[in-house]
Amino acid sequence: MTMLAEVVDVVIGVDTHKHTNTAAVVAASTGAVIDSMTACTDLGGHQALLEFAGNHGGLRVWAIEGANGYGAGLARCLAERGEWVVELDRPKRANRRHGAKSDPIDAVRAAREALSREHLSEPRSDGERQALAVRLAARRLAVDSSTDTQRQIHGLVVVAPEQLRSKLRGKTTAEMLKICSRLRVDPRWDVATRETALVLRCLARRAINLAEEAREHERAILHLVRAWRPDLLDNCGVGPIVAATVLCAWSHPGRVRSDAAFAMLAGTAPIPASSGMTIRYRLNRSGDRRLNQAIHTVVVTRMRVDPETRAYVERRRAEGKTDREIKRCLKRYVTRQLFRQLEHHTA
Repeated sequence: MTMLAEVVDVVIGVDTHKHTNTAAVVAASTGAVIDSMTACTDLGGHQALLEFAGNHGGLRVWAIEGANGYGAGLARCLAERGEWVVELDRPKRANRRHGAKSDPIDAVRAAREALSREHLSEPRSDGERQALAVRLAARRLAVDSSTDTQRQIHGLVVVAPEQLRSKLRGKTTAEMLKICSRLRVDPRWDVATRETALVLRCLARRAINLAEEAREHERAILHLVRAWRPDLLDNCGVGPIVAATVLCAWSHPGRVRSDAAFAMLAGTAPIPASSGMTIRYRLNRSGDRRLNQAIHTVVVTRMRVDPETRAYVERRRAEGKTDREIKRCLKRYVTRQLFRQLEHHTA
């Protein structure tokens, strides 16, 4: 495989923050530090970094930490100008030598890590993927907030005065929200009962509004998925949320080099843990856990409603496999199927 040092003359590592970006120019052939600078994260700062890079001639590549986080603006600006950009994860604290930490040190480390990597990662794309990512984040926050609010209501009902608790005893959550949202305060109630009723009404209306907001986000996600990749929705077990999660992780053709790499990204590829004459694999707990959850949803749905999957499960059970092992096999199969469909745009 061609090493990065054989392709470019310099690597520009960038340590990104909310207000500043620090870049360090490293010679690709030796790893020596040539120069460094810090610039603001606005358009003027991005232009200053480009001019700074232009002062060091030759072919170059930008190694940016958090290209879809703090470095999103810089990565977008560089891509528009035809620059080669690769993405790096932020290092774990234990990986820093002797705890050394500063922006120039981190920028140099980013450049040298890019030189040492066997496979380079491209930043995820904007456009449809970014639109889906924003909608997914907003929906997830609305769902989580609605769930927390419902838990608060259940907790208040347990300790509520009997005038209120008698109205809500034995009701489902949906019925409880409907009743609480229409509560009227009786002036004859004591202060604790009045305040509890007011809080229950406020919380119930908030939970209902958040649930409606989540449904609105889901409708928008369905519209975006149908406009971009409607073929994903033809797969059994793939709904708009699962499809959007998969698309956000995959991003664009060529970003993930193979279905095995996509399985590692999804956390569905088993980790070899063999030693001597023993051959075994560990469960992969790394990768994109939301993508892993989406694939798990597809597998569970197919095991329940898809005849071919149910037949496969029965056949593997007859071979002595446990349900957990069968699910792992199915996750790997679904990952491979989705990746090939995404790359080749075939149903």
